[in-house]
Parts: sequence; structure tokens; C-alpha cells
Amino acid sequence: MHHALDPNSIAQVIETWGYVAIFVFVFAGNLGLPVPEESVVLAAGFVAGRAILSLKAVILVAFLSAVVGDNFGYMLGRTGGRQVLLRAAGSSNWLRCRYLRFKSFFEAHGNKTIFLARFVAGLRFVAGPMAGAMRMPFWRFFGWNICGAAVWCTAVAYLGFFLGDEWETVARQFHAAVPWVMLGAAVLVAAVYTLHTRYRAASRIES
Repeated sequence: MHHALDPNSIAQVIETWGYVAIFVFVFAGNLGLPVPEESVVLAAGFVAGRAILSLKAVILVAFLSAVVGDNFGYMLGRTGGRQVLLRAAGSSNWLRCRYLRFKSFFEAHGNKTIFLARFVAGLRFVAGPMAGAMRMPFWRFFGWNICGAAVWCTAVAYLGFFLGDEWETVARQFHAAVPWVMLGAAVLVAAVYTLHTRYRAASRIES
């Protein structure tokens, strides 16, 4: 089915609007809007391979947009997200217990979460608000956010650059895999969270 954000249409928009389109698309995706960021950066790399755009500029614009988008999400979580979580936690002992456990988990593994979320569609836009709501120090979040964005933008743009005409096939495979990747990520997070909770409980018993 043809729609406004299929790979071919994205490439046409990038050819027409250039770096502005890359910035807007990636920024919107980081805010949680249904924008296929992988397809956007792949398409930008492909367009750069045709000498219409500069590959270095593509990577730089995508990187800046990703970082700005995540920082915006962080500030939303920092200013409003924490209040929402605290109100929910205060509504029942069960929610308060879960909130405190998740807070402990994020404090212990927040760095890895910020970095790895960049590579998981669907979790990418959650990392910033969650880091803000959990009061992760801004400069720690900023550093890991930069690292994740730099690796992700560079890898995906170069992939589109070298794939050539095959980039659309890869973009569609990315899109088809998103629900399964999100499901796998959710299962992994749940498993790690459960193991972490059990480890803390066992540590308390031993002490």
C-alpha cells in the first residue's frame, strides 16, 4: 500500500527539501510521532550516494536533530513527567512499590538504557522523557545521548549510502521488523527488571 511515508516518497521529499526534511523527520520521530526514522536516514544516505547531498552533512544534520529531539523529550519528562509518575505512585501502595523498583533499576542501568534505546524503534522516544522523569543528571543523559545518536546516525547513513538502489528493500524490512523488535525489547526489559528485583530481594535477605 502506498502512503505518504513509504520509502520512495521519503526519498523524494529529501531530494526536494534536503537537510531541512532530514531534520524535521528525525526530530518528529524522536518526539514519538509515527515517522520511520531508519527509513529517513537510509534514504538520506542513498541520496548522498547519488551526489545530491553530502554524506557528512547528512550525518551531522541527523545527529543534531536526534540529540535535540531527545533533549526536548528529557525536558518534558523533567518538568511534567515526574509529577505524573509521583501522582500515579501515590494512588496505591502497589503502584508506589513498582515505581520505586523501576526508579532503582533506571538509576542502576540508565546509562545503558539511553545508549541502547537509540537502536530500538519504539523505545527511542521513551528514553528521554523517562530519563527526565527519573531525574537522571542532565549532563550524564546528554553524554550517553550523544554517543548513541552519533553511532546510530553514522551507521544508518553509511548503510543507505552503500546499499544504493537496495536501500528501499532494507527500509521495508526495518519497518516490518519494528513490532517484533519492540516486543523483544519489552520482553528483555521485563526479564532484566525481574532479575534485578530478585537480586535486590536476595541481597536484603542475606544482609
